[in-house]
Amino acid sequence: MHETGEIPFAEEQFDHWAEIILPLAVPIVYTYAIPADLLARAVIGCRAEVIFGKNKKYAGVIRSVSTQQPAYKTKAVLNILDDSPLLYPQQLQLWKWISDYYMCSEGEVMAAALPANFKLSSETILIFNEEMGEDFQHLSDEEFVVAEALLVKKQLHLTEVQLVLDARHVYPVIKSLIEKNICFIWEELNERYKIKKENYVLLHPAVDNEDSLSALLNEWKGAPKQMELLLAFLHLQKTEAEVVQSALLKKAGATAAQLKALVEKGILTVEKRSVDRIRSIAKNINIDFELSEAQHKSLGEIREAFTTKAVCLLQGVTGSGKTQLYINLIEEYFKKGKQVLYLLPEIALTTQIIRRLQKHFGGNIVIYHSKFNDQERIELWNKIRTGEVKIVLGARSALFLPFKDIGLIIVDEEHDPSYKQQDPAPRYNARDAAVFYASLFKAKVLLGTATPSLESYYNALQNKYALVKLNERFGGLQLPAIEIVNTSQVAQKGKVMISPQLKEAVQQTVEAERQVILFQNRRGYNPYLICGTCGHIPQCVHCDVSLTLHKFSNKLHCHYCGSTYPKLVTCPACGSNTWLEKNFGTEKIEEQLEEDFISYRIARMDVDSVRGKTAHDSLIQLFEQHRLDILVGTQMVVKGLDFEKVSLVGILDADGLLSFADFRANERAFQLMEQVSGRAGRKHEQGKVLIQAMNVKHPVLQLVQQHDFEKFYAFEIVNRQEFFYPPFSRLVMITLKHKDKTVVTDAANKLALLLRQDLKDYVVGPAPPVVGRIRNLYLMELMIKLPKEPGMSLNYKKVIRNHINLMLAEKNYKSVHVVADVDAM
Repeated sequence: MHETGEIPFAEEQFDHWAEIILPLAVPIVYTYAIPADLLARAVIGCRAEVIFGKNKKYAGVIRSVSTQQPAYKTKAVLNILDDSPLLYPQQLQLWKWISDYYMCSEGEVMAAALPANFKLSSETILIFNEEMGEDFQHLSDEEFVVAEALLVKKQLHLTEVQLVLDARHVYPVIKSLIEKNICFIWEELNERYKIKKENYVLLHPAVDNEDSLSALLNEWKGAPKQMELLLAFLHLQKTEAEVVQSALLKKAGATAAQLKALVEKGILTVEKRSVDRIRSIAKNINIDFELSEAQHKSLGEIREAFTTKAVCLLQGVTGSGKTQLYINLIEEYFKKGKQVLYLLPEIALTTQIIRRLQKHFGGNIVIYHSKFNDQERIELWNKIRTGEVKIVLGARSALFLPFKDIGLIIVDEEHDPSYKQQDPAPRYNARDAAVFYASLFKAKVLLGTATPSLESYYNALQNKYALVKLNERFGGLQLPAIEIVNTSQVAQKGKVMISPQLKEAVQQTVEAERQVILFQNRRGYNPYLICGTCGHIPQCVHCDVSLTLHKFSNKLHCHYCGSTYPKLVTCPACGSNTWLEKNFGTEKIEEQLEEDFISYRIARMDVDSVRGKTAHDSLIQLFEQHRLDILVGTQMVVKGLDFEKVSLVGILDADGLLSFADFRANERAFQLMEQVSGRAGRKHEQGKVLIQAMNVKHPVLQLVQQHDFEKFYAFEIVNRQEFFYPPFSRLVMITLKHKDKTVVTDAANKLALLLRQDLKDYVVGPAPPVVGRIRNLYLMELMIKLPKEPGMSLNYKKVIRNHINLMLAEKNYKSVHVVADVDAM
């Protein structure tokens, strides 16, 4: 593999060459010659500065070094940017596996895996850091020249830096300026946030003991406001461990001047600290626990399973205490000196687990998430690479961190579709990639869930994974009793929002000083409007999808492209002003609840109501502290939540969950309903669940009512086998996109014809998806069901790639965009 073009160092003789991964969606890895003076530093995993195309420069990662001379001319490496490798061989092997398995380029994996500051290119823009001022005396001559130019222009392209320095080798200068905080990379500004600073109040060392404090309080004279402030501090110190100044002044109703007086008297001190945005929500949570007999048994079975199997599936009913088993296992591997990765489906939705783990492991655990700016990501990257950080808690992207010696990967809620990246490439499933990644370290993987994915459970039954079951709720509590409410008996027009049975149950629950969660898998006010005269339904002009009415904004929203439209008064088709509101979203349910229960405290949890960084955390805390009676929400209320006082859960529209045009509809519906049901009755008493449905005879509802996953699996696996769906096949979904409907239809038919030459009946389609146009692009889909033949997966995917390239080579189809999604969810 090579890149044509002039050789920068034509007069040199080379005897070593490197394969270098570039952060681009190019189909191959390019080979570059290594000059003799750079050979000693050209180590696998380091970044190399190279030219791609005519004159664009990139920082690529060295994948391999060889003495075998290619049979073609190669460009030369310009510079080596790192003194030590950014990555270990295991990370590069993971990139290669993801590239092969998920049909994308290694460059696309690199672009997803590395922090932005590691992905320099000649198109990069440098932004001057105003906070550094104008003192450049500590800089070298070349750094000084660039810093002065940045001071004047505020931002520079790397090509401009080359002109300023009149030099080819600008990357080391840029790297140094970034490290010295003189400038930022432009990508960083998209995610950058300021580190939160808080004033913390502490006892002065002179009185920070029981005797001195008692003497101080006994001898106190005058200044009653200062005494109130001191007593409030002592109370907060006891309950919160650490006292934030703003919280103290609010609790005591005191002023900063009164606090200053106590500081001047040598009683309190104030210090400013950087506060982690997640750690700052920690409350006084006691996780000193004893495992139940059932937990002890399961933990022993997991340990035993790991002696013979690399992967263990822990199927534990909701509320069984799986997190306590995780904590025990993390502790074991930590004591062995091994690194541990704890994956969660969505980091923003798991604040309770984060708090418990941080309280238990303190500074030995770090959280990795998308809200970090690049300086913090790089610092964390290096601490993990050196092994300084032992325990990492993160969402799917944490899988790309450069672990040095990982011993255990925990994938919590392994069934969750959030583990699958949708757009852009790489469209990987972090759960499955974790299994491969762990194998490179000979590490163990624990998959935990109450409702396993059919693929994982099938692998366990086929003895590929070990299977451990934890069927008892912690504390001996029973699973909630489930009642199915037949809404067809009370339905008049459209669907029933809150049935009389559910309304009565809500009232009884709140009057008993307990809490309620209501689940509806649609956000907005009304999922769609329809003209009562002619039946016209307002649609997005960019997408073939109906618009959702949001009452808060009083606008119609497209949930596919994000466009908003003013609410229609008259029908554009017939001029009528009679609109019918069909179905209901969380916004309308909240409004109905506020009408039915005027004195109750009600809140809504969906992506529209918790947009801020801490909005979700704040809402959870309000609910935890019983400052809310009813929480209505979408899937957000399912994940990672453990509320002591919730005794009633209502699922408002089970029919909507079961009616998706997707072979996984039954599986998703069972998982969602079982997970939501599991929020009820987790402490002290058996909970109750009411499921509203019109089709009460649906077999999935009966199985949810019985909490019987095994029967559900037996029911569903028969259908999967009959129609050759996963886990019996490997699904590849090919989506073609183009602004012209005729072009994309013809291209899809052509591709189907080509694919059937080799893949025969494995090819299904083409056909337009349920939403056939998004963002002004028409869509066509082909589904390929590949057999799971050992060693054949890569061959099949090569065939698919080749036929896609053949189709795109035709003049009429060059502008068609093709997306391959392996193991599509």
